[in-house]
Amino acid sequence: MVSPLTLPPIPEGRGVFCNRTLNFRALKAIGYDMDYTLVDYHADVLERRVYDMVRQHLIEDGWPVESLCFDPVMVTRGLVIDTELGNLVKANRFGFVKRAMHGTRMLDFAEQREAYDQDLVELSETRWSFLNTLFSLSEGCLYAQLVDLLDQGKLPQVKGYADLYRRVRAKVDAQHMEGQLKAEIAASPETYVIQDPQAALTLLDQRAAGKKLLLITNSEWSFSQRMMTYAYDPFLPQGKTWRDLFDLIIVSARKPAFFTDRAPFFEVVTEEGLLRPFIGSVREGGIYLGGCAHQVERDLGIAGDQILYVGDHMFGDVHVSKRLLRWRTGLVLRELEDEVAALASFQEQQRRLAVRMEEKERLEAQLSTARMELQRLKGKYGPRPERSARELDAVLQQGRAQVEALDLEIAPLAQASSELTNARWGLLTRAGNDKSHLTRQIERYADIYTSRVSNLLPYTPYAYFRSLRGSLPHDPGTPPAPPLSA
Repeated sequence: MVSPLTLPPIPEGRGVFCNRTLNFRALKAIGYDMDYTLVDYHADVLERRVYDMVRQHLIEDGWPVESLCFDPVMVTRGLVIDTELGNLVKANRFGFVKRAMHGTRMLDFAEQREAYDQDLVELSETRWSFLNTLFSLSEGCLYAQLVDLLDQGKLPQVKGYADLYRRVRAKVDAQHMEGQLKAEIAASPETYVIQDPQAALTLLDQRAAGKKLLLITNSEWSFSQRMMTYAYDPFLPQGKTWRDLFDLIIVSARKPAFFTDRAPFFEVVTEEGLLRPFIGSVREGGIYLGGCAHQVERDLGIAGDQILYVGDHMFGDVHVSKRLLRWRTGLVLRELEDEVAALASFQEQQRRLAVRMEEKERLEAQLSTARMELQRLKGKYGPRPERSARELDAVLQQGRAQVEALDLEIAPLAQASSELTNARWGLLTRAGNDKSHLTRQIERYADIYTSRVSNLLPYTPYAYFRSLRGSLPHDPGTPPAPPLSA
């Protein structure tokens, strides 16, 4: 008798989490983004460099920004910039704003309610700009700081918060488009890139299992070649390079337009990136620039749910490919490891908080019942309560004191829970007790999500990811709201 295999445990935060059942055996192709997906970066280092380059350009333009500096924890992925009011906000899955910051100052509850009592975050509206990726950290930080300067009257050339956002976004985008930043990264990849030896083995397993592997990146050929060489070649079998991992390589893809438009391909024909116009069917092993997803599907004879595309950009990688092409999708959420670790370390406090909240709910139910009995007694209607007005007043007085005592215990626990991973914004996936707006996007468009590509390694290319049964408030076993007679 063959003994069953003992599977090694998967470290906390390194799991693959499933929103929509996905059978890897049914996939014929797996496509990958490069930046922050196949190639991971030290986000603080990279975004600080982007920030410093943009600030220098602003100084040259005469902006008074010499004293500003990058704050890596001021903003997080998943926040939304309100270009109408100059705020950064965190919304829950329904679009209700749960936290807000004007400039670099967090708004208190009254200010936040006044600003957003009548407004929901709707990403389809031009007013809102969603911070989709780690590349957004420098943009969000700089915008918040410049709002402060605008409010102080120090940016007379800027015509309001929306104009300021357009200027900041253009400057940040320019740094990613111009050659200096990428030249610095390519010249010193050890400063910026996090090598992951298991990522190469993950792709080798997938290719050996018969999956066609596609690299589809917005980065240009020379930069892609340098990054992938540094990240993958040291961990491949002798004689192999990163290019041997892929059936098709597409650079300068212009996502999300790659998924929505029908643009021509150009073929990369030299190591230096020389191009020639391309007409015909893309061939396996080819390297191309531009093009479109429609032709990839047609030429490879693979479409829809036979393709999994994995990327880090909520909109450009996951949302569009899912909504328009019905590709299966995977989101790389690098911050997930810290989030899972924070939740694990807070488990005991969370249990205490849950127990105290249950006690408070029971007390509040008893108070509600006593208030209703007193109301009926004084109004002389309905069933006559068994307790007198004096007894009911005593119950209310004692109950309020107990609730106040519980609140003194609950407040610090709730405060600590709300500040996990980030004192300003809390967890990426939560907005108070509800799911965050980012989580809503993940649930809707990402079939699976994980913190890094190499997390797929222990699951193998033959895995069957099954989503959990969705819970509803009325499911058996779900505690209902306490009854009035509790």
